[in-house]
Amino acid sequence: MKAVITAGIALLSLACTRTDPVQMLVNARWIDLTHDFEENTLYWPTNSPFSKDTVFYGITDKGYFYASFIYSAEEHGGTHFDAPLHFGHPDSPTVEQIPVEQLMGPGVVVDVSERALENRDYLVSVEDLLDWEERHGFIPPGAIVLLNTGYGQFWPDPVAYTGTDLPGEEGVANLRFPGLDPAAAQWLVDERRIHSMGIDTPSIDRGRSEYFKAHRILCDAEITIMENVARLDELPASGSFIIALPMKIKGGSGAPLRIIAMLP
Repeated sequence: MKAVITAGIALLSLACTRTDPVQMLVNARWIDLTHDFEENTLYWPTNSPFSKDTVFYGITDKGYFYASFIYSAEEHGGTHFDAPLHFGHPDSPTVEQIPVEQLMGPGVVVDVSERALENRDYLVSVEDLLDWEERHGFIPPGAIVLLNTGYGQFWPDPVAYTGTDLPGEEGVANLRFPGLDPAAAQWLVDERRIHSMGIDTPSIDRGRSEYFKAHRILCDAEITIMENVARLDELPASGSFIIALPMKIKGGSGAPLRIIAMLP
């Protein structure tokens, strides 16, 4: 009888200390990792920029205030999402086909800013990822791996952020910013079951890339990609939870993205 009472007390104690998930969400600190979409939003040099025009703004003839706008934007610009179709194959998943569960996961923030700010062509390596694991443990299944190159601080200055303010193909030829080594992309595919990759530059492949191998490796493995992610310097290396919700464009290869981080 004494053992039963002891077990009951232990279970009651456990129940009383169990975290209420709703209360945890209410008490969490939330960080918006999304750049605003506006006239200074940065796009690939060959893409059309974001535009927003007024449909109506003011007092109607019936006496109440009303506002409505029209905007246009390419899929891949500003803080945005790459579906596997972007660099995969014709049958790769499109934006609306990505399971909601794949749009969230534990945050893994790999800070390579010191090296990347010294070298605009820096490639985040397998060694960088292994160094993160040596200090923080294995990259967990379902993780969203975010690469902090330090270039987010330059947004939206096109020259400081991308290396050029030239438009068109001339601009593409002059892009200079860090990215992910294709070997590191392949290692993540082969060795870690991650949900997504993100980076605080315009592309997961560095600016000087011609063949976009990191994109192709990740998209072939149906790992989604997030680019131009903001405020990564405000996140811890581990311990955050990331929610990344793209505009649900049917058949889309990508979409504008609202990405947030929760810090319990």
